[in-house]
Amino acid sequence: MKFDAINFKDKFSKFTEHWSPRVVAEMNDYQFKLVKVEGEFVWHDHPDTDEVFIVLEGILNIEFRDGLVTLNSGEMFVIPKGVEHKPVANSECKIMIVEPKGVVNTGDSESELTAKNDVWV
Repeated sequence: MKFDAINFKDKFSKFTEHWSPRVVAEMNDYQFKLVKVEGEFVWHDHPDTDEVFIVLEGILNIEFRDGLVTLNSGEMFVIPKGVEHKPVANSECKIMIVEPKGVVNTGDSESELTAKNDVWV
């Protein structure tokens, strides 16, 4: 067992790509992923799991077909399974996503933004 704290600033400094989640920890069957986001993502859903967005730096809008939630630094939102959503960041935003291991970032929607799974940093 390691007794090293996970430093978000250090982990974010190790990659530059947007919309490409990096795993920093696992707990049971869940992964904690750091992501740099900017611009618009794709409409998608996750039919089998909820998804948690935690904003560490910046502002993230999450659009829904019938509404919008705006998250500022230090705020989080849980998207229920099966709810279609599209994250949008007008400028670079650093977030953490918590979801079960193996979840594809674009759900069932194939896209150029579909990222490889289980990439650790």
